[in-house]
Amino acid sequence: MVAALVMVPVCVVVTSIFSTEDEIWQHLTATLLPRLLTNTLWLALGVMIGTSLLGVSLAWFTAVYTFPGSRFFSWALFLPLAIPAYVTAFVALGIFDFTGPLQTTLRKLFDADLFWIPDIRGGPGVAVVMTLAFYPYVFLLARNAFLTQGKRLLEVAQSLGLNHRQGFFKVALPMARPWIAAGVMLALMETLADFGTVTIFNYDTFTTAIYKAWFSLFSLTAASQLASLLILIVFVIIMTEQYFRSRMRFAESKQSARIERIRLTGWQAVAVTTFASTVLFFAFILPVAQLTLWAVDSFSDSLNQRYLEFVWHSLSLAIIATIFTTFAAILLAYAARLHTGFLTRFAVRLATIGYALPGAVLAVGIFIPLAWLDSLLSDWLLVLFNFESGLLIQGTLIVMLIAYMTRFMAVSYFPLESSLTRITRSIDEAAIGFGISGWKMLGTVHLPMLRSGLFTALVLVFVDVMKEMPITLMTRPFNWDTLAVRIFSLTSEGEWQQAALPALTLILVGLIPIILLIHQTEK
Repeated sequence: MVAALVMVPVCVVVTSIFSTEDEIWQHLTATLLPRLLTNTLWLALGVMIGTSLLGVSLAWFTAVYTFPGSRFFSWALFLPLAIPAYVTAFVALGIFDFTGPLQTTLRKLFDADLFWIPDIRGGPGVAVVMTLAFYPYVFLLARNAFLTQGKRLLEVAQSLGLNHRQGFFKVALPMARPWIAAGVMLALMETLADFGTVTIFNYDTFTTAIYKAWFSLFSLTAASQLASLLILIVFVIIMTEQYFRSRMRFAESKQSARIERIRLTGWQAVAVTTFASTVLFFAFILPVAQLTLWAVDSFSDSLNQRYLEFVWHSLSLAIIATIFTTFAAILLAYAARLHTGFLTRFAVRLATIGYALPGAVLAVGIFIPLAWLDSLLSDWLLVLFNFESGLLIQGTLIVMLIAYMTRFMAVSYFPLESSLTRITRSIDEAAIGFGISGWKMLGTVHLPMLRSGLFTALVLVFVDVMKEMPITLMTRPFNWDTLAVRIFSLTSEGEWQQAALPALTLILVGLIPIILLIHQTEK
């Protein structure tokens, strides 16, 4: 049943591509589709290159070398994960746009138009903002790979006549390729799924086109057909990554896992420290500082009854979604443990692929079948009881909760599954010896031992739901605005200062899993 929740919206969206009745879709195909493909391709390519360069280089420096601030940067460079990409986007526009404080001040000082400053609203500006927001995915996984290689690997490379730079490119980097590829894939999936950042920059991609087709052109068919193309792109990327991953083979040497860092001195130490400081400044310090200044200026206007309603809506929605999603993930993990057959493993695999699907796609794919079911129920009630019920499902939280569960099932499942694999079969056999089995074993033996994984799953889903924008924006009930929706509404009108307080609230919530992640990494 959980796997069906994922497959129903996917099948609905994919089958819509064979429909040729919608004139709007034909118009979009002839006029808009080439630009959508070009923009999406260049944005994905730019983010892939940017996150690879920043993530891999910073991971290598913090994992292998000692330089001023190296211990600080080893955890501080994770912090940009706490900032939603759309928050970084409107802060960047507020500071670096033509009417922003930077260009305004420079024009006053030099009394000239600064034609040499590039327009941040173009495609390169979007790619830079997303790179700063998503590079920690690559940094996290690549650093773990480099930490396990240790200094001994470079010594072996030196014995073959290679210096440190050649050892990195010819030995360390190829061995870390599976981890780097996984990090780049995460960043790429987030890029394709992003809605808020590209909307703020007015940069058309598939996600913005899906939203406009639904809410501006009022065509669910055109929206679902655009979504089907995006699913096809995501599917091709996933299959390509899995193909190359299946061809890789690597081994681990326990002795080389004990790393001995190399000390940098002179200009090299200064250069690495400056590089890491610059990335941290633009990715975390500057956005938080600017948001704090804006929030202080607009605090009296922003902190009102409506803001408290936004906070309550976000919290209540996140709590309900977290409980339902985590409960379903526990059932999935426990079913996979008890029944190891192909059918169960296949169903679990299907149930956890929702995280690879953009929120806009899920919103369209879930809304269409639920709208059909809603209409069917209304007709039945009218025929059987002569009762006009109106909309029973649409316009309620049910649509949102199903979409959240589908989207974030993998986020909840994998921490639980990892923790459950550490509970050996001998523990189960010992419990059976005491007369404990079935659901009683889950409640009295397994769940207490799953505390760490369960807490991680709860926190990650809670934070993801709090920050999620496209699903909330496209499926929320009338007048049910959250912090993310409020930020979207304000930034659409250029009200950067008014959006600062909700954005800071989301950042503070997002810091919770980052702190837990840093703590776990250091352990």
